[in-house]
Amino acid sequence: MSLKILLLGSGGREHALAWRLAQSDLVEHIYVCPGNGGTTSESKCSNLDVISSSDFPSLVEFALKNDVNLVVPGPEQPLVDGIESHFRNVGIPLFGPNVLAARMEGSKAFSKEFMQRHNIPTAKFKTFGSNQFESASEYIKTCGHRVVLKASGLAAGKGVLIPETTEDALAGLKEIMVDKAFGNAGNEVVIEEYLEGPEVSVLAFSDGYTIIPLPPAQDHKRIGEGDTGLNTGGMGAYAPAPVATPEIMSRIVKEALRPTIDGMRREGYPFVGMLFTGFMLTKSGPKVLEYNVRFGDPETEAILLLLDDKTDLAALLHACAEHHLDSIDVKFKPGYAVSVVLASAGYPGSYAKNKKIIISRTSPDFKIFHAGTKEVNEEIYTTGGRVIAVSAYASTLEEALRHAYEGVDTVQFEGKTFRRDIAHRTLSPSHQASAQTALTYAQAGVSVDAGNALVEAIKPYIRSTRRAGADNAEIGGFGGVFDLKATGYQDPVLVSGTDGVGTKLRVAFETGIHDLVGIDLVAMSVNDLLVQGAEPLFFLDYYGCSRLDVGVATQVVKGIAEGCRQSGCALIGGETAEMPGMYQEGDYDLAGFAVGAVERSLLLPNPKNPVVEGDILFGLSSSGVHSNGFSLVRKILTRSQYTYSSPCPWLPSTSAQSTLGRTLLEPTRIYTSQLLPLCKLGLIKAMSHITGGGFIENIPRVLPSHLGCYIDASSWPYPDVFKWLKKEGVVDALEMARTFNNGIGMVVVVGEEEKERVIKMLREVGDEKVKADVYEIGRVVSGKGVEMRNLEEWS
Repeated sequence: MSLKILLLGSGGREHALAWRLAQSDLVEHIYVCPGNGGTTSESKCSNLDVISSSDFPSLVEFALKNDVNLVVPGPEQPLVDGIESHFRNVGIPLFGPNVLAARMEGSKAFSKEFMQRHNIPTAKFKTFGSNQFESASEYIKTCGHRVVLKASGLAAGKGVLIPETTEDALAGLKEIMVDKAFGNAGNEVVIEEYLEGPEVSVLAFSDGYTIIPLPPAQDHKRIGEGDTGLNTGGMGAYAPAPVATPEIMSRIVKEALRPTIDGMRREGYPFVGMLFTGFMLTKSGPKVLEYNVRFGDPETEAILLLLDDKTDLAALLHACAEHHLDSIDVKFKPGYAVSVVLASAGYPGSYAKNKKIIISRTSPDFKIFHAGTKEVNEEIYTTGGRVIAVSAYASTLEEALRHAYEGVDTVQFEGKTFRRDIAHRTLSPSHQASAQTALTYAQAGVSVDAGNALVEAIKPYIRSTRRAGADNAEIGGFGGVFDLKATGYQDPVLVSGTDGVGTKLRVAFETGIHDLVGIDLVAMSVNDLLVQGAEPLFFLDYYGCSRLDVGVATQVVKGIAEGCRQSGCALIGGETAEMPGMYQEGDYDLAGFAVGAVERSLLLPNPKNPVVEGDILFGLSSSGVHSNGFSLVRKILTRSQYTYSSPCPWLPSTSAQSTLGRTLLEPTRIYTSQLLPLCKLGLIKAMSHITGGGFIENIPRVLPSHLGCYIDASSWPYPDVFKWLKKEGVVDALEMARTFNNGIGMVVVVGEEEKERVIKMLREVGDEKVKADVYEIGRVVSGKGVEMRNLEEWS
């Protein structure tokens, strides 16, 4: 593979990228648009300053004419403006997110709401629109904590105000919302709780699935030493920041980065490119300050020096764009890297340009990256606020700083401004002491607050399942209570069942659809009660996870409550367990426990009304695959051309359930309302719930040992989902019969004399929303086992 790269941007970040990319044996040429006075001097590089970096059609035309096969936008603006789709439409890979994913930087309001949805640790916040100045002012006065003001849109890294007092905050709010200090970026304002602690920046490569964090860095935003003065785009950085210990980095990945990447994919906008996340290391752990969707500046100028010489940056960027990042081995050097920014006098306010730059010498001990410069007649002049970034690498932080400041001394231009205290936070003993975080249960990965939030979120769903015997069903106590006497049974036998959802959960994880498996959980247990003639009375659930995502868990319980309503039982309790290290991040497990009751004389199979040869087998239709056989379903899918997000191949494109994943998640049908009335009349001799093992294994469980049955596979319409699985997986028909329900979720054994009455009732009673179709599918015969007839019909 040979790469021609189009690199967009003109800053120190782009010079650093061009320098490192040019070292790759894969790279043939790099076009830097527009570039600066330094990029043009790098090997394999040429500046492209005749096309605007915002003129996407012209950039595409240039790329096609010059065989460009990788595009790397440096700044955020082209990504927020949707450049990715322009190149995707012509088949040219681009290292960066699409316009939907770029909202994570383009709108702070959007990103904060995303964090809230996915339970990612961040500051408390509230968002206000351009016409809500008075409401925003009142919030600042009454919120009870110090605030940070953020213009929601892009403001070149300067749209954040950190006022000291309430009066300062109100003045800053007026500056953003009324005076429009940041232009349209301030049309929406996020007011956040002020967080205390050291800041770190974590840049991470992602292809939408895999995520590889780079060494954590600390930036220096203020123009003045000691972190004083106005905010800038960054006056220097160093990495790795010792304050981000291995323990803290592990939490950052597990609690923020992994949930972010997984959440974006599940919401339909997978993140490709460089996710640059700012964190505040508070006493209670790392919290996200903001997301950026590109390389940081000046972090990049330092961090690239830490990339191992054998790690090919070009191959890495291309692997992200082509979604195979897991195939690249990324390594970093031990030691430290530093960047020091040289700015024009007056920056970040107004400043003079066109000052001649003199660089007296070069050295292998430091690297000079150009930012706001231009070349005129082989001489370099200033053009921007941040002019040069001098970077250095060494085995210790002190040595790297010494080399960097040696490099600073070699660069001269009128008004040269820089900070002499880069990395002062790490070098300060008092800062190191303040960086220690107090150990709490949350620090160990278990959030009592999240558990309490879940209880409050699910209480309305629990209340909706109340029934006789559980009229005051509530959660939060040590155990669930059920009054059996209130149900009116005379001589009851209690029947219990427990089950899970199996690997169908993996489909829920991949699609981000979690309420449907909650219905499955209930269905698998209550249908097992039903086959013994029992009425489901109450249900308890178990939800185990690595870290509790309140939003996801709430959706699961919502589905459990719906299953309970369909089956007529009460959800009276459960257990939620956070067990860090026991589950993969983002995964959870489910188990359910149901209890039912039946009058002793009606318990099935009923020895007083036994199954005999000649009895009829009625089949009640399933709603889909239900909750068994998903290990085979997933195996079939991996061998096919489809993914869970693919349009469902047997449904019309206009269907509301048109994705394959959503269709496979169709929950298990609950047969209680349709079958329980017949059980109470004694019309049914036996029932078999068709779960794992299909017809072959399940029906014999309810037949006398001397009897078997035959099933006529042509007696009901064979559902499209099973046709597709059989064909796509090249699965034998008999294997289908012993794995899946194949369109029949419940088999009912009835005497010949009750045939007409039973079929009439089955078609008349039950909840219309979940009622199954009924078919005569076979008979009980002498012998043992299940004979499958007419299996060729399934082909």
